[in-house]
Amino acid sequence: MDRNQILAALRERILAFATSRISRDQAEDLTQETLAVLHEKYPTVTELTELVPLAFQVLRFKMLDAHRKTFRRGEYNQESVDELPLADPGADPATQLDQQQRVDRLIAAIAKLGERCRELFKWKLEGKSFPEIQKLMGQNSVNTIYTWDLRCRKQLLASMGSSWE
Repeated sequence: MDRNQILAALRERILAFATSRISRDQAEDLTQETLAVLHEKYPTVTELTELVPLAFQVLRFKMLDAHRKTFRRGEYNQESVDELPLADPGADPATQLDQQQRVDRLIAAIAKLGERCRELFKWKLEGKSFPEIQKLMGQNSVNTIYTWDLRCRKQLLASMGSSWE
């Protein structure tokens, strides 16, 4: 029996041993790596009595190395992504209802405010700065806009029942 026939027979035994301890895909990979090591580093070992223990020793080292690598990478007790339930991206119905009620209260409270406050809030929501609002409202001082903003926010809070919630 030549070395290639011995390695072919040995491959089946190595694969069976590895498969009993790890997944089939990993076992096949480790078997191939073990045979590559035997072929490259130990070409002079031809006796079956020496080759079998050597092959299984190399395989054990490869399996231990693979185990350490998966543990180090955090893959050890990882769950499959396919088995996890998908998260609902939307808010739950109670949160949606609560938010809609707050928006309705806010719109009703803004409608009760005077024209100046409604315009001020509209421009703030459009992203305009206080100096820009000053020019739009035709005021000489930006401090006037700050004061109006403070008063309008107080009025809005009072019309909402002294609570934003």
